[in-house]
Amino acid sequence: MKTRRVYAAPNLAAAQAALAAARDTGIDPHSLSLIARSDIEMESVPDELREAHADTIPAALRGAAEGGAVGLVAGLVAVAIPPLGITLAGAGLIAAIGALVGSWSSALVGASVPDPVRRRFEETIAAGQILLVIDAEKDALARAEAAVVLTGATPLPYEAASALS
Repeated sequence: MKTRRVYAAPNLAAAQAALAAARDTGIDPHSLSLIARSDIEMESVPDELREAHADTIPAALRGAAEGGAVGLVAGLVAVAIPPLGITLAGAGLIAAIGALVGSWSSALVGASVPDPVRRRFEETIAAGQILLVIDAEKDALARAEAAVVLTGATPLPYEAASALS
């Protein structure tokens, strides 16, 4: 399972050096992203390195799980009431519909909520620092951290399981 860690760099040059150091240790480029103030991101951060601004995908996954569970319970309750004529296959269909509705509605809400890293380090970002986010396995993170810190990036107190590991 991948873990997410965050590092702060004082400027774009330092962030690019930290990014290169992480790549040099074998971190997959798709596992690296930068977060900065919107003016810095728009002018200087390539699209492939931009971190998502919203919590859409994790929210959709949570919604699918919760909606599916609620739908399954509703389907099983419907099976237990004979006059409704719902079969176990019908209960499965109700669970699938619950997962779809839960995923859709949670994704809509998640699109309006900033991602957890942006929320936690809002002041650091506003101060002009650039955050390097690395999603990798623990052993790869240990190798990358030593190299990233040597570039002058500061590890921030954030470690979480990646949403899509």
